[in-house]
Amino acid sequence: MKLYERQVGRAEALVAIAALAAWTPTGRTGGPLHPGDVGWHLRFEDALVRDALRVWSDASGPVAVTLTDGPVLHAGMAPRVTADRALADLLAARFAQVLGDGQAWCALPEGSPVGAALVRDGWSPDPDEPWVLLVCDDLPPSAPAGVRAVAVDEAVAAERVAVQRAAFEGSTFTVQRWQAMRSSVAASLCLEALVLTPGGQPAAAATGWLSAPGRCGLLEPVGTHPEHRGHGYGRAVVRAVCARLRAEGASAVAVRTPSTNTAAVALYRSAGFREVARQRPLRRLST
Repeated sequence: MKLYERQVGRAEALVAIAALAAWTPTGRTGGPLHPGDVGWHLRFEDALVRDALRVWSDASGPVAVTLTDGPVLHAGMAPRVTADRALADLLAARFAQVLGDGQAWCALPEGSPVGAALVRDGWSPDPDEPWVLLVCDDLPPSAPAGVRAVAVDEAVAAERVAVQRAAFEGSTFTVQRWQAMRSSVAASLCLEALVLTPGGQPAAAATGWLSAPGRCGLLEPVGTHPEHRGHGYGRAVVRAVCARLRAEGASAVAVRTPSTNTAAVALYRSAGFREVARQRPLRRLST
């Protein structure tokens, strides 16, 4: 059996997005990787994208897409991998090679035989707190009444970026990277909202991502400016983006967050999301 590895940059990323969209279920995401995760990564320069994004194929076509973030590999896989142990074993070996030597993590779809192969090779579930997967399948028809939610475009891009940088310590988001994301091959999947205070200050921002029509969308990322927390702006922006995703054909919307981020979990619950899974990546201590 031959497995072909292809690193893809910004211009070729549609191959990865199309494969992930085809593998996304209707009621939830298909695993740790969604077309929106690739879309969000396309804010980066081509060399960074090409170094992180890979499409894995056999003679019949794509079987996996991986996105690496340092020592962490996130994977989405074709359903047919489940029934092909030889293919799963080969993918596991190649994923481990991509991660190189030393401590590493691999985030896979639940119950994946690739994970079973990694466990046989000495990997084990990460003992740290898991990530929580939450899903909203009762999407609102419109943004909350009385909320000043605006679609993000060039006119408010700087304000949207400012919220992101304030909400996430160490964020490298810039207007230029926002422009790169919104001009990428994933642009048609991207729906963003910015919620303003009554005085017109940017308070919260969220980016939503479509998959294939009638399938589950994704929130990535969501942030509230520290100066405006505790006033419902985060919940409002989540509901506003969910309404836009519904209008464009999403069947549901998913979001993932560390279980230790109790404020984020509470926010998503208040916005109508319910927990459907707790996910632990597999960890390799060393080679």
